[in-house]
Amino acid sequence: MRSVLALTAILTTFATHGQTPKQFGQHESKDDNEPFAIGEFGGAINWNINGLSLSGGPSLAIEFTPIKDRLEVEFGATRSYSRGASELSVDLLFKKPYTISKTLEFMAGIGPEFTSIRSNGRAATEWGGEFALDFMYWPFKTRKFGFYIEPAYDYSFGAENEQSIGFSGGLLVGMK
Repeated sequence: MRSVLALTAILTTFATHGQTPKQFGQHESKDDNEPFAIGEFGGAINWNINGLSLSGGPSLAIEFTPIKDRLEVEFGATRSYSRGASELSVDLLFKKPYTISKTLEFMAGIGPEFTSIRSNGRAATEWGGEFALDFMYWPFKTRKFGFYIEPAYDYSFGAENEQSIGFSGGLLVGMK
């Protein structure tokens, strides 16, 4: 868990104080409405393929763009509940963005995931990997608010190698 937090701090520092897009050979226009960071607030539903169980709960994430049109980094957390169990998943995804139109974006990403599970009075932690597709809709030119849906596939590196398919969705908040 400490390594995930340390990596997030490093990436956040790079995103805020590192090289500017101009240093990568890109020039920003004055009418560029891209937010500095994007907050994602919503809910998630997960289906465990191995155990055939369904869980759901709130989901939060923050996303930065260290390299415009090349790399977006998302740090997120989801709290899921099902019968007799709760789970906290934290992930760090590295995404490649694709602009479909002025209002629609698509991203494909992959990264590590850390999960803490409480079930029947027991606690367990596991590392895993996540692959996600992210669809963002920005209905306003200012890009202050929008909506997202993110289907994902999770694979646990734990003893049971659990696999799950999930969907999260909700509100986007652009931070300038």
